Amino acid sequence: MTHPPTPHPIANIGEFDLIARLHRVLDSSPRCDVLHGIGDDTAVLGTGDPLWLATVDSQVDGVHFLSPIITPEQLGWRAMAVNLSDIAAMGGQALYALIALLLPPETDVAWLERVYRGVQQAATQYGVAIVGGNISRLPERVVLDVTVIGQVRRTQLLLRAGAQIGDLVLVTGELGAGAAGLLVAREHLDGAGALHTALSASERETLVLRYVRPTPRLPEAAIIAASGSATAMLDVSDGLSSDIGHICQQSGVGVQLDSTALPIAPLTRRAAHAGGRSPLELALAGGDDYELCFTVAAHAAPALIAAVQDATGTPVSIVGEIVPAAHGRSILLDNGQPVALDARGWQHFQG
Repeated sequence: MTHPPTPHPIANIGEFDLIARLHRVLDSSPRCDVLHGIGDDTAVLGTGDPLWLATVDSQVDGVHFLSPIITPEQLGWRAMAVNLSDIAAMGGQALYALIALLLPPETDVAWLERVYRGVQQAATQYGVAIVGGNISRLPERVVLDVTVIGQVRRTQLLLRAGAQIGDLVLVTGELGAGAAGLLVAREHLDGAGALHTALSASERETLVLRYVRPTPRLPEAAIIAASGSATAMLDVSDGLSSDIGHICQQSGVGVQLDSTALPIAPLTRRAAHAGGRSPLELALAGGDDYELCFTVAAHAAPALIAAVQDATGTPVSIVGEIVPAAHGRSILLDNGQPVALDARGWQHFQG
């Protein structure tokens, strides 16, 4: 008698190991028009110039957003923005989008129209045409699944692979604010607490907006890609400790970050302390920042930083250095002592 195989829950392996296992199941036969498939922020397709970029991401109620604290317009913006951030991570330009909706039958039509206004706001701001999609019934919750198609010049394509020993690690904007906004949002749902006492209403709103309405760094990415001096790039969606690990893995290198150089805003620090969390923890493992993390040769970094800041007003910080793979991945604490940099960012099924 044949016994059924023992169930092996995906919660035991986590998101990234699951992706690797599924990748092994798929046909890996090489195709000349698939330059990069699974393993980067987007797929890179085509044989000409420019190349095509394709990415897809979901917003699931209770997983990616909390419906009591996000407006429909903010949800629509967020669903589009997180995909645009993936296009930015490759140095590309977003062009087209398709939207799949999974909805309970009792979903209010006026609410959904407001969601689409938010989608359209983001699409209009970044030059994206919404060209189709699908609608299906899902009794339990709302899911928005967005696919974005873009382009990138061959000479400007940036991958997670390409970082070189001695390169500096740079990030745009600030880290930890998205995670701080989530702390505020969750406390709001649970009732007033320490964050309500420590922060003003406008400060709480500022942080929540960083979580519910992220800014895709497409203008910044265009400058970085056009410079020709960046060697690798991705967007910080799961937390810097996890995301820089992807660059290390794909590039075959190690990294040493400097905790004192991480761009953590004073408001984020105050929120972290009030919520009983470390600001460093929010910056490294919080996720939802959607900033760009990229590597560049040390001699080229000052000019590139100035170019991005002058053109966009977005600050750029040097937060570490690429080192040999044998040196591993570490972070210098404020006392100058290095400690192992654990990948503690967000993972589905282990979140």
